Amino acid sequence: MKKTIFFAFIVFSAFLYQPCFSENGDSQQPQENIVQPKPSVNVKGIHLTSFVVGSQNRRAYFDGLLQDTELNAVVIDVKEIDGAIGIKGISGDLAFSKSVPNPEEYIKHLKEKNIYTIARIVVFRDNTMPRKRPDLAVKTPEGELWQDRKEITWLDPYNQKAKDYILDIAEKTADIGFDEIQFDYIRFPSDGNTKMCRYQVPRSTETAYMEIIDFLKQAKEKLAPKGIKTSIDVFGLTTTETTDMGIGQKIVEMTEHVDYVSPMIYPSHYNKGEYGIHDPNKEPYRTVYIALQGAKKRLPVEKLRPWLQDFSMKGVKYGPKQIQEQIQACFDSGVETWMLWNAACKYTKNGLKAKSESNTYKKSSKEIIDNYLKKENVDHAMKKRAVTQNKKQTSAVKKSTHTATKKYTVKSSSTTKKKK
Repeated sequence: MKKTIFFAFIVFSAFLYQPCFSENGDSQQPQENIVQPKPSVNVKGIHLTSFVVGSQNRRAYFDGLLQDTELNAVVIDVKEIDGAIGIKGISGDLAFSKSVPNPEEYIKHLKEKNIYTIARIVVFRDNTMPRKRPDLAVKTPEGELWQDRKEITWLDPYNQKAKDYILDIAEKTADIGFDEIQFDYIRFPSDGNTKMCRYQVPRSTETAYMEIIDFLKQAKEKLAPKGIKTSIDVFGLTTTETTDMGIGQKIVEMTEHVDYVSPMIYPSHYNKGEYGIHDPNKEPYRTVYIALQGAKKRLPVEKLRPWLQDFSMKGVKYGPKQIQEQIQACFDSGVETWMLWNAACKYTKNGLKAKSESNTYKKSSKEIIDNYLKKENVDHAMKKRAVTQNKKQTSAVKKSTHTATKKYTVKSSSTTKKKK
């Protein structure tokens, strides 16, 4: 009887496999059924750009990492930081970049190895589409394209057509076979002369974070019926900050509408003195531990999946010791899922446990944790950092809401990139 039920289940499952989205934008015929990994298993992932995924040599390197270490997930860029998209069939392919020749085949390859697949979509930071569709962009008071310090353009979070553009990418990405869609740069601009930003409607602190929430609600409505999980990347400071930081990110409210939230708690990205730590970059365990304690006070721990640092910055070399300290800080905080970031996609293998030792982490003793924290009270440390950060954010919030009460008009003309 049990064999009969099992056979019937296998036959039924074969009909559930959906057609993939092909490179030319058309639906393919259903391919052979493959195992779908469970997203609820503690994800331990690495970030991969679409360009390295397109290299056979690099794929072999990643296959080795995934086979030999505790890693069981990958985060692959589908919409890159410059706005380029790795799949076809979206808005006339204005932003298409053929970085991965056949993405659906690579996803199939990963799933055959029982690897959980996450698609990273950079949302509002976009240096491609605004230049081709200025009607979707953040503008200047003169109606030209607004650019940040790096001369990067941004999509307008208040613009529903801009949101629809991203949602279309998310849906077509899901059809390729990804298990989860991760939204990055899900915020308003922060770098550059933001007081010159002009949106479809005047920006205010009260409405900005609601526009971000609105986008996440729409994404959930479109992706959940497909069985696709959603997640977000947020500033590390949001774990202890109560304002929207001038960028529309309120972590508590955002977390209600996604399956996972990934604060980018890279020690190198915290200013000296934050959390009461002289140089957070030199104390990875302490920085990550305190950041997660702040997050746990406000968010369900089962939704926390932080980004950790696997790169060297500001003169501090990161190697196996620093990687393991961050992972151990997660485990000691009751967070057993995490992802490693390296922009060049070069990861420290010796900083990871072997596949056979994946479940051998043990919680540190109180004495060891106190030693890392230098016997400082965690709540007190968070408050000291939060007070410092609140002072910094006051100016940022004022700048970002500069146009909230002013009426303005924008021209429909576009602009070209500023000449150097």
